[in-house]
Amino acid sequence: MRIIGFNTTPSRGVKKGLIVDIDQVTEAVEESIEKAERMVGQKINSAVTAVGGPHISSLNSHGVVAVTNPQGEIEEDDVNRVVEAARAISLSTTRQIIDVSAREYIVDGQEGIKNPIGMSGVRLEVDTHIITASLTNLKNIDRCLSDLGIENDGFVFSGMASAEAVLTDTEEELGAVLVDIGGGKIDMCLFADGALSYSASIPIGAKHITNDIAVGLRISLESAEKIKLFLSRNLRGRRNDKKKVEDLDLSELNLPESLNGVSIRTIVDGIIGARLEEIYKLIAEEIEKSGFGQSVPSGLVVTGGGSLTVGIVETGRKVVGLPLRVGIPSNVTGLLDEIIDPQYATTVGLILKGRKNIINQETGVIKFGKVLKSFSIGNSLTKIKDMIKQFIP
Repeated sequence: MRIIGFNTTPSRGVKKGLIVDIDQVTEAVEESIEKAERMVGQKINSAVTAVGGPHISSLNSHGVVAVTNPQGEIEEDDVNRVVEAARAISLSTTRQIIDVSAREYIVDGQEGIKNPIGMSGVRLEVDTHIITASLTNLKNIDRCLSDLGIENDGFVFSGMASAEAVLTDTEEELGAVLVDIGGGKIDMCLFADGALSYSASIPIGAKHITNDIAVGLRISLESAEKIKLFLSRNLRGRRNDKKKVEDLDLSELNLPESLNGVSIRTIVDGIIGARLEEIYKLIAEEIEKSGFGQSVPSGLVVTGGGSLTVGIVETGRKVVGLPLRVGIPSNVTGLLDEIIDPQYATTVGLILKGRKNIINQETGVIKFGKVLKSFSIGNSLTKIKDMIKQFIP
């Protein structure tokens, strides 16, 4: 898949994954969409939306149905019914299901089946992973998009979107934890035996590191962010070199506080390192809470803008005690210089998810399939041509 347009706009009106100022969010989205549209000369009419933050919760559910075919052959309708049975959970009126993933199917007691269609049996069961979100927050996102004349094609948990972009098939199959470190939140997805088995969100992120630098050095948040990014660019991956250079020259940043030099040991070990240790302890607690701690031999794949922080890999390996790598988006071509960066993992994953769900039939959870369902025999070829033209610059 080829990326032909791109824009990034500073986030406004969002705190810990929740909309706190709907007008600011609408302005930021409008600005980004207009610039992306100008780059490609195309109108954007619909969007796939990522959601995350502490309002996300997940649970695993079980469904059972009898196979309707007299010959005992399992059909697609049976699979849809058993997933629907698993979805029938008691849910608060303030929450909405945004994703149902089948972990495994069980046919007449035989476990570990990934695709039961075409197999023979009389009893079909499924273990599913269900992700729910705050209905209020989803409505606010819908409102922002509808104000701009954009149709929302569906919500995707941002941890799942990032996993789509950065995890390899082997990592998913063996078991791995995807950790997406954003500004105000950390979204986690744990894969065990090739299936999504646990999801969570921690209300802490890279902005907390910026706050710590600002307090520790007694400077403004803007200056602290500049220093953090400067350290990420100049010290990341050079852990051993920093012991040789005691002070870091910050004169090129032209900070208003006239802070030209700072001790690397103070800022990296004393301030950033301490906050990273706390973050990884919270991540380790979530892995422990999931009950799948022994099922993730591939370790952690850290992505998101916060994964660029200096010392992120070394601290993680030391605290969590598992293999760890920084995940970079893949499976796309086009404007690679701009988007092959951990901070755009969720965005790339959303595009991959959206394409996959448009090709697949509608699941009933996400509205993606309606593109195919709206085809009629008479004009389906014309519509297919029109749809393909949208992706050709």
